[in-house]
Amino acid sequence: MIKKKLASLLVVILAFLLQTTVFQKLALADVVPNFLLVVAVSYAYLRGRTSGILIGFFCGLLLDMGYGSVIGLYALIIMSIGFVVGFCQKIYFRQGLILPAILIVVSDLVYGIYYYITEFLVRARLNFGFYFLHRILPEVLYTALAGIVVYRLIAALEHALSLRREEDTL
Repeated sequence: MIKKKLASLLVVILAFLLQTTVFQKLALADVVPNFLLVVAVSYAYLRGRTSGILIGFFCGLLLDMGYGSVIGLYALIIMSIGFVVGFCQKIYFRQGLILPAILIVVSDLVYGIYYYITEFLVRARLNFGFYFLHRILPEVLYTALAGIVVYRLIAALEHALSLRREEDTL
């Protein structure tokens, strides 16, 4: 149990470091994949709502400390997405990649729209079409491609930790 929590913490920290350092240099169309959202969605899908909320909160809090103009906005967005995705844990298939890919794409779309509403629409910046085409859509595509790889790594780590836990109990 403690190993799973430590592994989750390390994955979150690693995702934050990758998103804020390495992939800043690999930005395509001035967009970076949202690894912290992918981590929250992956853990919510693999473990359920509680993990989705907790990991989503910490991922969002890291983003708030690094980039946020308002503390708690990213935390609220990613935490709520983690909660909703956690409902899909009941239809978890270990080998399938279609549902996690769909969840990552939809979650990033919701994240982008939610961010637009809270940051731009409130300030009367109404050019949603421009924001969607130049910010949300490229980020969704980049996050989806990188997210499938990240999801596979997290699923393999979770599987290895659950096998090891079963061996320890025998």
